[in-house]
Amino acid sequence: MNLSDFPHRRYNPLIDEWILISPHRTKRPWQGKVEKTAETDMPEYDKGCYLCPGNTRAGSAQNPPYSGTFVFVNDYGALHGDVPAESMSKGNLIVAKSERGVCKVICFSPMHNLTFALMTLDQITPVINVWIEQFKELGAIEYINYVQIFENRGSIMGCSNMHPHGQIWANETVPVIPEKETLQQKKWMEKNKTCLLCDYVAMEQKMQERIVLENNSFIAVVPFWAVWPFEILILPKQHLSDITMLSAENKVDCADIMHRMSVKYDNLFETSFPYSMGIHQKPTDGQRHEEWHFHIHYFPPLLRSATVKKFMVGYEMLAMPQRDITPEDSARRLRECGDIHFSQK
Repeated sequence: MNLSDFPHRRYNPLIDEWILISPHRTKRPWQGKVEKTAETDMPEYDKGCYLCPGNTRAGSAQNPPYSGTFVFVNDYGALHGDVPAESMSKGNLIVAKSERGVCKVICFSPMHNLTFALMTLDQITPVINVWIEQFKELGAIEYINYVQIFENRGSIMGCSNMHPHGQIWANETVPVIPEKETLQQKKWMEKNKTCLLCDYVAMEQKMQERIVLENNSFIAVVPFWAVWPFEILILPKQHLSDITMLSAENKVDCADIMHRMSVKYDNLFETSFPYSMGIHQKPTDGQRHEEWHFHIHYFPPLLRSATVKKFMVGYEMLAMPQRDITPEDSARRLRECGDIHFSQK
């Protein structure tokens, strides 16, 4: 097949969905909305930031003078634990069920002006340790069956505060997308007696078309089925079901590839690159889930420059996902970005 010039569909085996690729559309001119560039000149401490050390948060809680990472229960969490067990159903058309959970915020650093691209491995590795601790702690709660760790970076991704931080939402039920990934990985293992993502890692390493970065423990690849223009999937080379299985070496390698990937993102358009990042791993429902291979998704919205982003509109909302830039071209462009942050050259 000619995947570079002609429209075609690609299959996503992780969620059993298809995406339309239209590479010829990259030639069309752009006269649409132009975003403001991200603010890059920020202080180390912002007295108006409700996440900086010592400052007062909404609801009058005060942050301690923390010097490393800092975790607290979200003052405006989307989920909380004291919800009565209720449900309703009218003709199987009007259906609702109560949902319990816990939402937390993790400040990655006390310094207001840092991002993963500007942090050192010694600063990122403690963040990974906190993710592991929180996954264990929240997953051990009797009614919690899934722990979603994520970061929204940049105002165009809905981030309301530029201080380096992420969130954890721990759900009573397994959310829709991780549930699909659980089902697909289980089907693959039952049919092939192998791990879906182990097989995918081996395939990408053999083809060497979409890998952007690699170290001893991980690869960062633009997945064959990517929807977002510069979407990335970080995969451990070993079969690890969740982040608690990371060795000391794995943790450093994870910090390394997340740092280097963030640098390449920023260098692509010489801006503080926005994205939504999330870790997908096995549910905490007490089952072994040997089919699960944990991975990290990056969904960045920028399309052509620091000021032009991709919208999910029209056909994509009504029919199926679609993209213009091929994953192979995205991987090539990201590989060609330097490893030294543009602001430090």
